[in-house]
Amino acid sequence: MSIDEKLKHLERLKKEALLGGGKERIEKQHQKGKLTARERIDLLLDRGSFRETDMFVTHRCTDFEMDKKKILGDGVITGYGTIDGRLVYVLSEDFTVFGGSLSLAYAEKICKIQDLALRNGAPIIGLKDSGGARIQEGVDSLAGYTEIFLRNVLTSGVVPQISAIMGPCAGGAVYSPALTDFVFMVKGTSYMFLTGPDVIKSVTHEEVSFEELGGAMIHNTKSSVAHFASDNEEECLASIKELLAYIPSNNMEDPPTVECKDDPNRMDASLDSMVPDSPIKPYDMKELIHRIVDDGKLFEVQPHFAENIIVGFARLNGRSVGIVANQPAVLAGVLDTKSSIKGARFVRFCDCFNIPLVTFVDVPGFLPGVDQEHTGVIKQGAKLMYAFCEATVPRLTVITRKAYGGAYCVMNSKHMRADVNYAWPGAEIAVMGPEGAVNILYRKKIAESKDSAKTRSNLTTEFTGKFANPYITASKGYIDEVIQAKETRAKLISALEMLQNKRDTNPAKKHGNIPL
Repeated sequence: MSIDEKLKHLERLKKEALLGGGKERIEKQHQKGKLTARERIDLLLDRGSFRETDMFVTHRCTDFEMDKKKILGDGVITGYGTIDGRLVYVLSEDFTVFGGSLSLAYAEKICKIQDLALRNGAPIIGLKDSGGARIQEGVDSLAGYTEIFLRNVLTSGVVPQISAIMGPCAGGAVYSPALTDFVFMVKGTSYMFLTGPDVIKSVTHEEVSFEELGGAMIHNTKSSVAHFASDNEEECLASIKELLAYIPSNNMEDPPTVECKDDPNRMDASLDSMVPDSPIKPYDMKELIHRIVDDGKLFEVQPHFAENIIVGFARLNGRSVGIVANQPAVLAGVLDTKSSIKGARFVRFCDCFNIPLVTFVDVPGFLPGVDQEHTGVIKQGAKLMYAFCEATVPRLTVITRKAYGGAYCVMNSKHMRADVNYAWPGAEIAVMGPEGAVNILYRKKIAESKDSAKTRSNLTTEFTGKFANPYITASKGYIDEVIQAKETRAKLISALEMLQNKRDTNPAKKHGNIPL
């Protein structure tokens, strides 16, 4: 074979590989409102930057006449490229090839990319669209999946791992995303479940649709498996790129900084009147955050789950920070089982990747109730406490209104190694609110008085004036400074600059035992 013939043969193979499952299946993919695996890569990466690996790999199965059904690439496209000039590794599952089902050869392609990402310190992004294990391969397929899961675990905390569910993902196909740092889903076209509607009907006799069982909003609002829900695939891929702009490429780097055009000393006088005088009147903590961070921009994570706590990324003077905040507009900002888990996972991610934490506190305590106790609010709340306690990144806290009881302790208090703790002048820091405290401390006096209501009211007013302020806490050094609300942006930026070379360590150990 001449050189020309060899080159033509190479080009024919490339064209064959680029077609995946063929034009007919590509058209069916488009008819479902879905992009192809290659179209997704083209939208995600910088133009012309993608370099494919293992384009010519095929499966090695001979049973069930599979040796007569070989397609180049075998259902997953792997390689590397750049996003905003930064190296990333990518795998994109191709539903047009055997329904995206995983073979051993397919798994080996993914493992190779995972190993490269780990060795070279760059994020790995999985665009998932798979029916699960390839049944014809039996245990080989299960072995392949487990090799991927192992690498997900070993890679965790070393480089960011991001999954985008772009179609139906069932069985083993959902465990790898669950082990990654962030999961994106697309409304209407992406699903995740271990067992599908047909299996559930046959075993439990429950009838449920794909959407009701494992759709994007189910996993964003109920299960918390997913972190983001997009209206379409283009929006999903754009959100991944936005997320990457806030986080470093690996655990040895600091998060990226950008030029800040928002005055670091900017003061917003409206903050001084944003928090209502009444301790029980709600306000929107998101609006407060918007007025403090650069350009008013908060990239919220899990916005549809446990809305009584807010987590997300923002910038202060161009530096990326992780925001954790109680939301008084939802359930009065209480901590409960779901919000504790949500907050803990986010705090741990930020600590893994050297992202400073800024906590805004307005919390009346933990949500009381039989259901909360029976679903483990003690253990779930301990997860958030554990996450903050082990975090060694720069940590700042602002108490905007109230911080009561154990929830005060948990929300990045000074006692768990927070670096700088501020309070606004109206902050109340105590074991409980004034009314509850008076009912306990003066129970006998109130019961013996002729006008118990008036006595209770007077004692509450007296207690509020004496204890419901931040100055007692500040006098003990638990609050570093009581600041005007309008100063918050400048104070936080100054503190972050002071802490930029912070070094802290935990006791030497294999790993801790977080209360799972």
